[in-house]
Amino acid sequence: MRIVFMGTPAAAAKILQALVDAKQEIIAVVTQPDRPQGRGLKVYFSPVKELALQYNLPLLQPEKVKEPIFVAELCALKPDLIIVVAYGQILSGQVLEMPKYGCINVHASLLPKYRGASPIEYAILKGEKETGISIMRVQVSLDTGPVLLQDKLPISAIDTTGSLESKLFEIAVPLTLKAIKLIEQGKAEFIKQDESKASYASRIRKEEGVVDWKKSAMQIDAMVRAFDPWPGAYTYYNKKSLKICRADRADRADKVFKAGEIVEIVKNEGFKVATGDGILMVLEVQAEAGKRMNAYDFVMGHKLQVGEVLPN
Repeated sequence: MRIVFMGTPAAAAKILQALVDAKQEIIAVVTQPDRPQGRGLKVYFSPVKELALQYNLPLLQPEKVKEPIFVAELCALKPDLIIVVAYGQILSGQVLEMPKYGCINVHASLLPKYRGASPIEYAILKGEKETGISIMRVQVSLDTGPVLLQDKLPISAIDTTGSLESKLFEIAVPLTLKAIKLIEQGKAEFIKQDESKASYASRIRKEEGVVDWKKSAMQIDAMVRAFDPWPGAYTYYNKKSLKICRADRADRADKVFKAGEIVEIVKNEGFKVATGDGILMVLEVQAEAGKRMNAYDFVMGHKLQVGEVLPN
């Protein structure tokens, strides 16, 4: 089967590696254009591009997938199947109709829940006990296509978006290979999504990482985990940002504190902060332009005091 693979981040590269290992016929790899990143604006290749170069796979990097030149290039390849994994652009109807067997997408949620760009983050933010991988047929409307396969995965109380993504794409590998086999054998049965159960996970913005201490300890703990590795959950101390890298809910207080108030310093561990409902134990932090560190070490270095109030 002649396959065009479309993807960009490390999670997508896992699937591409599996296709290569399985000796699938990859006739082209499509990934986002190279972008400057970081303070030095150094240009980095996407993980998918790096892998494609490693295996000398034909590579396409259109600025926009609707560009006539790119569409013509894709058409000339005569793909049987297009596989999309976190590519980063919405495909046109013209592209979707091109392959003999259509276009499938590997999506990190149990559709119809959490359609959109940030399904893993939302699953953690909303306190879900499980999530999973869905393989669906791509339609012009976002993540609405019928589902071929799904596999579930429990979400632990310490999972971050980073750790959960890694586990999800481990189960995505065999699921993708199974989907290809079913399509090749003519046994693929796509089931329409239940629109009454649909929800949307919009793209996370950096400013959403600011901690509102009036929220509950449970909500802030979920936020810390959901926004790790990006954009991070952060507050401010001495007018500089302070990222909270790891936290846990502590015992409830026996008195009333202000939301954001430092209520206890715990030796060798960190510091406790009052929230709108409960106490949050901060265990690891990262100061502005600094490195991730134990929260107690931060306390000692910055003379954080009980009674100080972090801004809301």
